[in-house]
Amino acid sequence: MTANEQSGARILGTLKSVDGQGVVVMQDHFVADADTVWRALTDKGALAQWLGDFTGDIRVGGTHRSRFHASGAEGDCRVDACEAPSHFRVTRLDESGKDGSVIDVTLKADGDGTIVALKQGGLPLKWIAAFGAGMQVHFEDLALHLAGKHRSNSDARMDVLMPLYEKRGIVAG
Repeated sequence: MTANEQSGARILGTLKSVDGQGVVVMQDHFVADADTVWRALTDKGALAQWLGDFTGDIRVGGTHRSRFHASGAEGDCRVDACEAPSHFRVTRLDESGKDGSVIDVTLKADGDGTIVALKQGGLPLKWIAAFGAGMQVHFEDLALHLAGKHRSNSDARMDVLMPLYEKRGIVAG
């Protein structure tokens, strides 16, 4: 689990508006070393257990297709940076292959675990609460995976988290 166990009222993310686009910023402490967390975030086999199915090339410059378990969302991404075990960045590609939102993740060893910080920008503001709640579900599922447990009931978690993110609102850039 994370250092802060799953709870109905705890929210991990901040929703921002930068130049008319939505940004989700999320951070938590995971009770696992950086190498273990890195593998969970970058190995196709590990990703399939907690996040989704990934096909293609997950190396710098490579593109891959993902389908997320929790939402069923599918899409293509390009790997822009991959510096084990501390940083990766991917750019989501739209249907025409143009750059879309950017997901930037850093890992930092912290005592008995690892701090994972994520920033995803270039999101539609009208759906920013859903992106925040969904990203938190992914963080929670990562924590469950690292603890040797199964993914959460994502629909039930979204039902709890969506109103909290909607109520929290958007802060300026």
